[in-house]
Amino acid sequence: MPKIRSKPKSILPVDDFLRAKPRKALPHAFVLDALADLEPRTRSMFGCLAVYVGEKIVLILRDKPKYTEDNGVWLCTTHEHHASLRHEFPNMRSVSLLGGKITGWQVLPVDASDFEESALRACELVIKRDPRIGKVPGAKKPKPTTRQE
Repeated sequence: MPKIRSKPKSILPVDDFLRAKPRKALPHAFVLDALADLEPRTRSMFGCLAVYVGEKIVLILRDKPKYTEDNGVWLCTTHEHHASLRHEFPNMRSVSLLGGKITGWQVLPVDASDFEESALRACELVIKRDPRIGKVPGAKKPKPTTRQE
């Protein structure tokens, strides 16, 4: 009787470590769709998705399970523009997880009744190159070197 061969066994065991992680869904992807004509670039920042247009960082998209009060669209701006932007975005506020101090980052919170409308309005301002939104990140400072004599 002929011998039936079984399938050859893999030399490497199948391990969860080797399996590809499923990709996370993009938070608030409609924002990137609205900015598509500007060819935005994205990078991971603070565990979120930073959005760049040209040299400027303009927004951060956040949807995380911790500190959910700061989920939404973060606007990159400066203190001097907070009041005028608040007229356009009444629900805009400072990002609380940055330590309670007022920073340039302001959030359009996802739990606001006008979230999508506000986020799309922010995209319109970015498209129009409104100077209140976005800034060129500073160059990284070189680490100080210690002199040895």
